[in-house]
Amino acid sequence: MSNIVSSGRIRFEDLRSLGFAGIGAIYAGIGLPFANPVRILKVTNLTDVDLLISFNGISDHDVVATKGFFLYDYATNQSSSAGILEQAVGDRVYVKQITGAPTLGSVYVTVVYASQV
Repeated sequence: MSNIVSSGRIRFEDLRSLGFAGIGAIYAGIGLPFANPVRILKVTNLTDVDLLISFNGISDHDVVATKGFFLYDYATNQSSSAGILEQAVGDRVYVKQITGAPTLGSVYVTVVYASQV
């Protein structure tokens, strides 16, 4: 019998998405702000154009290629002085077109967080 006690569990927030018709020349939010500190964030672009990503709805922070994704694994980046790196509750992912508007598909945001039970 093992005496190992797990102090945390991986949990997922509901999948967020925004259809191609909602993606334009200005930033649009993808779903609701984060309800939990984010340990892993994945943005998947299943539209037919490259997209810009923002975390404040104003500045360009990243790009996600057509039919591509990016993954931020914040939980692997930690130090003894700063602890575990997480993206804050209340942050949100925003998206806009780079050049032309998409004509099909959606962009998705997957949020993974940790809980004690």
